[in-house]
Amino acid sequence: MNDAVPAALALEGVVRTFRQGSETLEVLRGASFRIERGQMVALVGPSGSGKSTLLQICGLLERPDEGEVLIEGKSSAKLSDDARTEIRGNTLGFVYQYHHLLPEFSALENVVLPQMILGLGRNQARERGSKLLAALGLSEREKHRPARLSGGEQQRVAVARALANSPSILLADEPTGNLDHQTADKVFKQLMQLVHGTGIAALVATHNNDLAQQMDRILTLEDGRVVEK
Repeated sequence: MNDAVPAALALEGVVRTFRQGSETLEVLRGASFRIERGQMVALVGPSGSGKSTLLQICGLLERPDEGEVLIEGKSSAKLSDDARTEIRGNTLGFVYQYHHLLPEFSALENVVLPQMILGLGRNQARERGSKLLAALGLSEREKHRPARLSGGEQQRVAVARALANSPSILLADEPTGNLDHQTADKVFKQLMQLVHGTGIAALVATHNNDLAQQMDRILTLEDGRVVEK
Protein backbone atom coordinates (compact mmCIF):
# COMPACT_ATOMS: atom_id res chain seq x y z
CA MET A 1 0.00 0.00 0.00
CA ASN A 2 1.29 3.46 -0.91
CA ASP A 3 0.69 5.67 2.13
CA ALA A 4 1.31 8.75 -0.04
CA VAL A 5 -2.00 8.06 -1.77
CA PRO A 6 -4.90 8.94 0.54
CA ALA A 7 -7.47 6.28 1.25
CA ALA A 8 -10.93 6.85 -0.16
CA LEU A 9 -12.29 6.60 3.39
CA ALA A 10 -10.41 6.55 6.68
CA LEU A 11 -11.41 6.70 10.34
CA GLU A 12 -8.86 7.60 13.00
CA GLY A 13 -9.65 7.02 16.67
CA VAL A 14 -13.39 7.64 16.38
CA VAL A 15 -15.28 7.75 19.67
CA ARG A 16 -19.07 7.94 19.96
CA THR A 17 -21.05 7.82 23.19
CA PHE A 18 -24.74 8.13 24.01
CA ARG A 19 -26.56 8.97 27.22
CA GLN A 20 -29.08 6.44 28.53
CA GLY A 21 -30.66 7.99 31.59
CA SER A 22 -27.85 8.47 34.07
CA GLU A 23 -25.51 6.11 32.22
CA THR A 24 -23.11 6.72 29.35
CA LEU A 25 -23.09 4.10 26.59
CA GLU A 26 -19.79 3.84 24.76
CA VAL A 27 -20.62 2.60 21.25
CA LEU A 28 -17.34 3.39 19.49
CA ARG A 29 -14.09 3.46 21.46
CA GLY A 30 -11.39 4.56 19.08
CA ALA A 31 -12.50 2.94 15.82
CA SER A 32 -9.89 3.19 13.07
CA PHE A 33 -9.56 1.78 9.55
CA ARG A 34 -8.97 2.78 5.93
CA ILE A 35 -10.57 1.63 2.70
CA GLU A 36 -8.90 2.00 -0.67
CA ARG A 37 -10.51 2.65 -4.03
CA GLY A 38 -11.80 -0.49 -5.70
CA GLN A 39 -12.21 -2.37 -2.41
CA MET A 40 -15.45 -3.89 -1.21
CA VAL A 41 -15.17 -4.27 2.55
CA ALA A 42 -17.56 -6.10 4.87
CA LEU A 43 -18.42 -4.65 8.27
CA VAL A 44 -19.63 -7.36 10.63
CA GLY A 45 -20.51 -7.61 14.29
CA PRO A 46 -23.44 -8.62 16.50
CA SER A 47 -26.65 -6.60 16.61
CA GLY A 48 -26.16 -3.55 18.79
CA SER A 49 -22.41 -3.45 18.27
CA GLY A 50 -22.58 -0.05 16.54
CA LYS A 51 -22.39 -0.89 12.83
CA SER A 52 -25.16 1.51 11.87
CA THR A 53 -23.67 4.26 14.04
CA LEU A 54 -20.31 3.72 12.38
CA LEU A 55 -21.89 3.98 8.92
CA GLN A 56 -23.74 7.15 9.94
CA ILE A 57 -20.44 8.69 10.99
CA CYS A 58 -18.72 7.55 7.78
CA GLY A 59 -21.59 9.12 5.83
CA LEU A 60 -21.21 12.44 7.71
CA LEU A 61 -24.72 12.05 9.09
CA GLU A 62 -23.39 12.06 12.67
CA ARG A 63 -20.34 13.75 14.16
CA PRO A 64 -18.03 11.69 16.37
CA ASP A 65 -17.29 12.86 19.91
CA GLU A 66 -13.59 12.35 19.23
CA GLY A 67 -11.47 11.24 16.29
CA GLU A 68 -11.37 12.00 12.61
CA VAL A 69 -13.23 11.02 9.44
CA LEU A 70 -11.16 11.52 6.29
CA ILE A 71 -12.87 11.57 2.92
CA GLU A 72 -10.32 11.14 0.12
CA GLY A 73 -7.65 12.32 2.54
CA LYS A 74 -9.48 15.46 3.62
CA SER A 75 -10.64 16.09 7.17
CA SER A 76 -14.36 16.47 7.75
CA ALA A 77 -14.09 17.61 11.38
CA LYS A 78 -14.52 21.34 10.80
CA LEU A 79 -16.83 21.22 7.81
CA SER A 80 -20.08 23.16 7.98
CA ASP A 81 -23.39 21.33 7.68
CA ASP A 82 -23.75 22.67 4.12
CA ALA A 83 -20.31 21.35 3.17
CA ARG A 84 -21.12 17.95 4.66
CA THR A 85 -24.39 17.87 2.70
CA GLU A 86 -22.50 18.67 -0.50
CA ILE A 87 -20.09 15.77 0.10
CA ARG A 88 -23.01 13.41 0.72
CA GLY A 89 -24.51 14.43 -2.60
CA ASN A 90 -21.35 14.33 -4.70
CA THR A 91 -18.96 11.86 -3.07
CA LEU A 92 -21.03 9.38 -1.07
CA GLY A 93 -23.65 6.87 -2.13
CA PHE A 94 -26.02 5.13 0.30
CA VAL A 95 -27.90 1.82 0.11
CA TYR A 96 -30.13 0.69 2.96
CA GLN A 97 -31.89 -2.55 3.86
CA TYR A 98 -35.19 -1.02 2.73
CA HIS A 99 -34.98 0.59 -0.67
CA HIS A 100 -36.99 3.79 0.07
CA LEU A 101 -37.86 4.31 -3.59
CA LEU A 102 -40.32 7.05 -4.51
CA PRO A 103 -43.51 5.06 -5.29
CA GLU A 104 -45.00 7.56 -7.75
CA PHE A 105 -41.96 7.47 -10.04
CA SER A 106 -40.66 4.77 -12.39
CA ALA A 107 -37.43 2.86 -11.78
CA LEU A 108 -35.62 5.11 -14.24
CA GLU A 109 -37.06 8.28 -12.73
CA ASN A 110 -35.89 7.19 -9.28
CA VAL A 111 -32.34 7.04 -10.67
CA VAL A 112 -32.66 10.23 -12.73
CA LEU A 113 -33.93 12.51 -9.95
CA PRO A 114 -30.77 12.52 -7.75
CA GLN A 115 -28.71 13.51 -10.78
CA MET A 116 -31.02 16.35 -11.74
CA ILE A 117 -31.03 17.63 -8.15
CA LEU A 118 -27.27 18.12 -8.52
CA GLY A 119 -27.74 19.97 -11.78
CA LEU A 120 -27.28 17.35 -14.50
CA GLY A 121 -29.49 17.80 -17.57
CA ARG A 122 -32.46 15.48 -18.01
CA ASN A 123 -31.11 13.76 -21.13
CA GLN A 124 -27.71 13.06 -19.59
CA ALA A 125 -29.33 11.86 -16.38
CA ARG A 126 -31.63 9.51 -18.27
CA GLU A 127 -28.73 8.14 -20.31
CA ARG A 128 -26.67 7.39 -17.20
CA GLY A 129 -29.70 6.00 -15.39
CA SER A 130 -30.46 3.63 -18.26
CA LYS A 131 -26.85 2.41 -18.31
CA LEU A 132 -26.87 1.72 -14.58
CA LEU A 133 -30.18 -0.13 -14.72
CA ALA A 134 -28.92 -2.15 -17.69
CA ALA A 135 -25.78 -3.12 -15.74
CA LEU A 136 -28.10 -4.43 -13.03
CA GLY A 137 -30.26 -6.37 -15.49
CA LEU A 138 -33.23 -4.00 -15.34
CA SER A 139 -33.44 -2.57 -18.85
CA GLU A 140 -36.88 -4.03 -19.41
CA ARG A 141 -38.16 -2.75 -16.06
CA GLU A 142 -37.06 0.88 -16.15
CA LYS A 143 -40.57 2.20 -16.88
CA HIS A 144 -42.15 0.22 -14.03
CA ARG A 145 -43.06 1.86 -10.75
CA PRO A 146 -41.75 0.20 -7.54
CA ALA A 147 -45.08 -1.52 -6.81
CA ARG A 148 -44.67 -3.54 -10.02
CA LEU A 149 -41.13 -4.64 -9.18
CA SER A 150 -40.04 -7.59 -7.04
CA GLY A 151 -38.11 -6.98 -3.83
CA GLY A 152 -34.83 -7.83 -5.52
CA GLU A 153 -35.60 -5.55 -8.45
CA GLN A 154 -36.47 -2.68 -6.12
CA GLN A 155 -33.20 -3.12 -4.26
CA ARG A 156 -31.25 -3.12 -7.53
CA VAL A 157 -32.94 0.16 -8.44
CA ALA A 158 -31.80 1.47 -5.05
CA VAL A 159 -28.24 0.40 -5.89
CA ALA A 160 -28.45 2.21 -9.24
CA ARG A 161 -29.77 5.31 -7.47
CA ALA A 162 -26.87 5.20 -4.99
CA LEU A 163 -24.40 5.10 -7.88
CA ALA A 164 -26.20 7.67 -10.02
CA ASN A 165 -23.95 10.61 -9.08
CA SER A 166 -20.73 8.62 -9.55
CA PRO A 167 -19.73 8.57 -5.86
CA SER A 168 -16.23 7.58 -4.87
CA ILE A 169 -17.52 5.90 -1.69
CA LEU A 170 -20.52 3.60 -1.26
CA LEU A 171 -21.97 2.90 2.19
CA ALA A 172 -24.46 0.04 2.47
CA ASP A 173 -26.36 -1.00 5.60
CA GLU A 174 -27.65 -4.57 5.26
CA PRO A 175 -28.42 -4.02 1.56
CA THR A 176 -29.64 -7.60 1.07
CA GLY A 177 -31.04 -8.17 4.56
CA ASN A 178 -34.65 -7.96 3.40
CA LEU A 179 -34.24 -10.45 0.53
CA ASP A 180 -34.37 -14.22 0.27
CA HIS A 181 -31.05 -16.05 -0.04
CA GLN A 182 -31.09 -16.54 -3.80
CA THR A 183 -32.16 -12.97 -4.56
CA ALA A 184 -29.68 -11.57 -2.03
CA ASP A 185 -26.85 -13.46 -3.70
CA LYS A 186 -27.82 -12.13 -7.14
CA VAL A 187 -28.09 -8.50 -5.96
CA PHE A 188 -24.80 -8.79 -4.09
CA LYS A 189 -22.90 -10.19 -7.08
CA GLN A 190 -24.15 -7.38 -9.31
CA LEU A 191 -23.21 -4.82 -6.66
CA MET A 192 -19.74 -6.30 -6.35
CA GLN A 193 -19.24 -6.20 -10.12
CA LEU A 194 -20.18 -2.52 -10.18
CA VAL A 195 -17.84 -1.70 -7.27
CA HIS A 196 -14.88 -3.43 -8.87
CA GLY A 197 -15.78 -2.17 -12.33
CA THR A 198 -16.04 1.48 -11.30
CA GLY A 199 -13.21 1.49 -8.76
CA ILE A 200 -15.22 3.00 -5.93
CA ALA A 201 -14.67 2.11 -2.28
CA ALA A 202 -17.54 0.25 -0.61
CA LEU A 203 -18.23 -0.44 3.07
CA VAL A 204 -21.05 -2.95 3.53
CA ALA A 205 -22.54 -3.77 6.92
CA THR A 206 -23.98 -7.27 6.89
CA HIS A 207 -25.03 -10.18 9.09
CA ASN A 208 -24.63 -12.55 6.15
CA ASN A 209 -21.34 -14.37 6.69
CA ASP A 210 -21.44 -16.00 3.24
CA LEU A 211 -21.56 -12.58 1.58
CA ALA A 212 -18.91 -11.16 3.91
CA GLN A 213 -16.51 -13.94 2.94
CA GLN A 214 -16.82 -12.97 -0.74
CA MET A 215 -15.68 -9.39 -0.15
CA ASP A 216 -12.10 -8.15 -0.37
CA ARG A 217 -11.71 -7.62 3.37
CA ILE A 218 -13.71 -8.14 6.57
CA LEU A 219 -13.75 -5.59 9.38
CA THR A 220 -15.25 -6.73 12.68
CA LEU A 221 -16.67 -4.31 15.23
CA GLU A 222 -15.76 -5.62 18.68
CA ASP A 223 -16.19 -3.66 21.93
CA GLY A 224 -16.32 -0.40 20.02
CA ARG A 225 -13.15 -1.01 18.04
CA VAL A 226 -12.61 -2.19 14.48
CA VAL A 227 -10.57 -5.36 14.10
CA GLU A 228 -9.42 -6.94 10.86
CA LYS A 229 -8.88 -10.69 11.05
